[in-house]
Amino acid sequence: MTKKKEQRFEELLNLLTQENKIEVARLSDLLHVSQVTIRKDLDELEEKGFVQRQHGFASLSSPDNISGRLAWHYDAKKKIAQKAAGLIHDHDTVMIESGSCCAILASILAQSKKDITIITNSAFIADYVRHEENVNLILLGGIYQKDSQCLVGPSIRDSASNYNVTYFFAGTDGWSERTGFTNKDQMRAQAVRDMAHSAEKLVILTESEKFEHPGTVPLNVKNQPACVITDQNIPDNIKKVLEKSCEVVSVD
Repeated sequence: MTKKKEQRFEELLNLLTQENKIEVARLSDLLHVSQVTIRKDLDELEEKGFVQRQHGFASLSSPDNISGRLAWHYDAKKKIAQKAAGLIHDHDTVMIESGSCCAILASILAQSKKDITIITNSAFIADYVRHEENVNLILLGGIYQKDSQCLVGPSIRDSASNYNVTYFFAGTDGWSERTGFTNKDQMRAQAVRDMAHSAEKLVILTESEKFEHPGTVPLNVKNQPACVITDQNIPDNIKKVLEKSCEVVSVD
């Protein structure tokens, strides 16, 4: 994909995040390209599961599935993922949990690093980067969850225990000062705990809006996050709380 096309995709998704539903003709005007080009872009984004097409309109896919979540605030998530990618070098092996920021990180690593190995419990991530030549994939076994397209259950811990990595990247569905980072799903939260045993450093990737939601299932990881990477809109009071126990990196 050319940089010009990639930038247009990002702008298109950003516009849809702001307005949710936009006419094709208006997208053409806003992005200064023909309606034919916009329709081709939307066809490609629909194939990826990012958008839904209607007659003369386009809207973001449902945030209830991983493809839909990937499209929401895509620009912010990409900046977070790019910052995280700076921690990784050619020939490294990393562990990545299921999640939208994590999926974008996997894609960036697969495209920018040489001979990178990704260990993940996400079937979505494995499929998302499977055509990239520079990535080796190890998919942890478990019970398949259809909506999140990830693998969970007791087999995850057994599979993950066979590896030792420096960095484990995980997402989160929420946070509270009392419980820390949280997940909406009990089994996904347990998968994060189990995978964290195999890493020296846990890095949380999340948009700042997640700090507004306390969540229901505390991650309760054995080792607290070594680093949190988020966007610049993280509230100062929350940032100060987090900085007592870990590094907080906010991106523009």
